Amino acid sequence: MTNPTRMIDFRSDTVTRPTEGMLSAMMQAKLGDDVFGEDPSVNQLESLGAAMLGFEAGLFCPSGTMTNQIAIKVHTQPGDEVICDELSHVYQYEGGGIAFNSGASVKTIRGNRGRIQADQVLSAVNPIDVHKANSSLVVLENTSNRGGGSCYQINDIELIRNICKNNNLKLHLDGARLFNAIVAGDEDPLFYGNNFDSVSICLSKGLGCPVGSLLLGSGTFIRHARRIRKIFGGGMRQAGLLAAAGIYALENHIQRLQEDHQKARLLEDVLLKHPRVAEVLPVETNIIIFTLLQGLTAAEWVAQMKKDGILAYAIAPQQVRLVTHLDIDDAMIQQTIEWIRNNPFPA
Repeated sequence: MTNPTRMIDFRSDTVTRPTEGMLSAMMQAKLGDDVFGEDPSVNQLESLGAAMLGFEAGLFCPSGTMTNQIAIKVHTQPGDEVICDELSHVYQYEGGGIAFNSGASVKTIRGNRGRIQADQVLSAVNPIDVHKANSSLVVLENTSNRGGGSCYQINDIELIRNICKNNNLKLHLDGARLFNAIVAGDEDPLFYGNNFDSVSICLSKGLGCPVGSLLLGSGTFIRHARRIRKIFGGGMRQAGLLAAAGIYALENHIQRLQEDHQKARLLEDVLLKHPRVAEVLPVETNIIIFTLLQGLTAAEWVAQMKKDGILAYAIAPQQVRLVTHLDIDDAMIQQTIEWIRNNPFPA
């Protein structure tokens, strides 16, 4: 049984704390005023992120919600419509920001574990009609949080990109966990710069930074985005302390994401054999979502885990989410596996 004084935190990969190497890089950061464009560490991070994915420029922001919302604001006009999967973070978990910040409506698609197909996008595009909202933007999420860390196939993205080009739509990627998808699929990061108009990547999830996300796009797009960031209150001053963590993460923490994926598959294996688990979404990266049989709620399961020193997240009445990350070591995985095997819920 897990020692309750040593909490094992699977609630999210956002709970990670900086490693010693990252803290050292932060303490040595060169600083300036980023609103004046004078913080050398921020400038380096923005250039590094852009180059890695094949974009012209980048913008450092406090959160992934902000980078997504800035992108939507730049790509749309009030009265436009955004097309996305019904499970998308931009629709489910950003406080209605598409309507509040951009004055746009949303058309949701029921995809496969958070992933939509080109024919669905084409069907969702409104005709040119004064009675209809103007379809102007498609947002994909890779990996899909509510899809259990599911990843898009390269060919599916290319097909969606063609639909967008042929219908004058912009294409934005909520890539909060994009590097998880890149590592899992052994993909070329430059593919994303060649196929999206903008990409948001989080530094504060699996990459292990304390704060921050990057918005990437063309030079013209980022110049507009920088103005919107200021309007949204996202202009930071000596932000190089945080940017240095991002640089360290991009240079040191990407390939180690595979370790999180391997740990997640170990938890998947034991959950698939559990008599009270009805379904486990296929594990592709670092997120495990499983559904409990009726008669046992997610809240009850999570409460018992917490009592025994393990933190998890009930995302629906019958669904529990676990997320592996750099603060979850091998011993914690083994302790959790033993808890699942010997949990207090009889069949």
